Amino acid sequence: MAPRNKYRLPVPLPEGKILEDMEGNRWALGKMIGSGGFGLIYLAFPTNKPNKDARHVIKVEYQENGPLFSELKFYQRAAKREYIHKWIGQRKLDYLGVPVFYGFGLTDFKGKSYRFMVMERLGMDLQKHLDQNGTFKKSTVLQLGIRMLDVLEYIHENEYVHSDIKAANLLLGYTNPDRVYLADYGLSYRYCPNGIHKQYQENPRKGHNGTIEFTSLDAHKGVAPSRRSDVEILGYCMLRWLCGKLPWETNLGDPVAVQTAKTNLLDELPDSVLAWAPAGSSCYELAQFLVCVHNLAYDEKPDYQKLKKILNPDGAPFGPLEFSAKAPSVSVCTPTHQKVDSPRVTTKPANEFSGKPTEKVSGETSAARRKEHEERPARAPRSTAAVQENSRRGNIYEYSDLLSDMHSLRQTSSYMSSQRPYYKPYTPNLDCTSRDPVRKPRSASWHRYTSTGDMGVTDLESPSRLWPSVFQLTLSEETKADVYYYGLTIFCLLTLVCLALYFL
Repeated sequence: MAPRNKYRLPVPLPEGKILEDMEGNRWALGKMIGSGGFGLIYLAFPTNKPNKDARHVIKVEYQENGPLFSELKFYQRAAKREYIHKWIGQRKLDYLGVPVFYGFGLTDFKGKSYRFMVMERLGMDLQKHLDQNGTFKKSTVLQLGIRMLDVLEYIHENEYVHSDIKAANLLLGYTNPDRVYLADYGLSYRYCPNGIHKQYQENPRKGHNGTIEFTSLDAHKGVAPSRRSDVEILGYCMLRWLCGKLPWETNLGDPVAVQTAKTNLLDELPDSVLAWAPAGSSCYELAQFLVCVHNLAYDEKPDYQKLKKILNPDGAPFGPLEFSAKAPSVSVCTPTHQKVDSPRVTTKPANEFSGKPTEKVSGETSAARRKEHEERPARAPRSTAAVQENSRRGNIYEYSDLLSDMHSLRQTSSYMSSQRPYYKPYTPNLDCTSRDPVRKPRSASWHRYTSTGDMGVTDLESPSRLWPSVFQLTLSEETKADVYYYGLTIFCLLTLVCLALYFL
């Protein structure tokens, strides 16, 4: 469910009213362009720069309301322009999807005091695109996930969590629609004030808070939001954007049923997510993403780089954001029957750790758990489409032409009659508890071929053994008879020709 609305929308301010922020900058109100659960949004024009194309907006609410105050505190503490520019330079990003904050202040109208905040103007929110198309292309979903991980890493490092990630709060840039921004920090929460993480504590009276489709299991239990809550919510959002629905959408009126459905989904990973994939697509990356998220302790820092690598294992550059469901996709697809092996994990509250944020009640440490996972091989075939879109890795395909010849050779009757081949596709390590980076996929056509015929075992991945395997082919009895018959006939003809030449 949405956050409980105990606030009133303000009486609209008249267009043209001049507002002065705390730094003395004056802003003229334009037309009202939107309203939320707590406040109103207007176009705004700086009075010293008359510009018909408004590049700013002003959010307004009654002074006694809380959400805009919370959002204002977030921007003042964590999202000043100089902080964001410094972060972009340090992380070598092209941009960071946090809206620019310009100022704030108070004003009066008809005996009521209003608080306002000046922000950069953004474009259409993604919920409108979702309403039009139903789903997003996989390439778009994965790119949105990576962009949001950039934002979450930044705000988490500045002691805040967003707590309400959803398509309605993701807005495209006004001047650059290929950029996406996470807006509306009215429910942002300072989870780690002065470097001290909040303690895990369930409170049923605060249960099920947030947007019920996407809110985390911690929020269902009334636990204060944390970093793992944000990445869990992002996982649900990506699943909704790709599949068009969530397993609990028919029970949104029953928060307990939604909580139970989310618990079942996470407890049965990865199969529960892989089975939810629409026909012709795959939720493989999302299954692996949620497995890693579900392994997090309450006060554990997510490995943002690993999560981004899961969504973009090849490090392919981003293309333009595409929201048309009919447009051709360049997404990194994976077969629908891929399997992600993962241990069944349970969500771990921080107060169960005795000061060790990655230790279970049973005494099993995070290191021991990771070791157990590393010793357990994880298998999943990789995508053909993923390989086709990464042809720049030429060293992987050094013998691809030769292997194609071998594949065609195996189709002949003489060869197939003497061989019983089987394939062992390459399977990457998908253990999300390991600290090793996710390995890049290899070519779907680069198989390890093993023959069980009379020739023994031939490893086609070894160049030194490739040519002997060609010359060690055996022939069928039928082929042997044909060779004998035609060879004898040719020999007789040659003999007759020689005798004729001799006597002539």
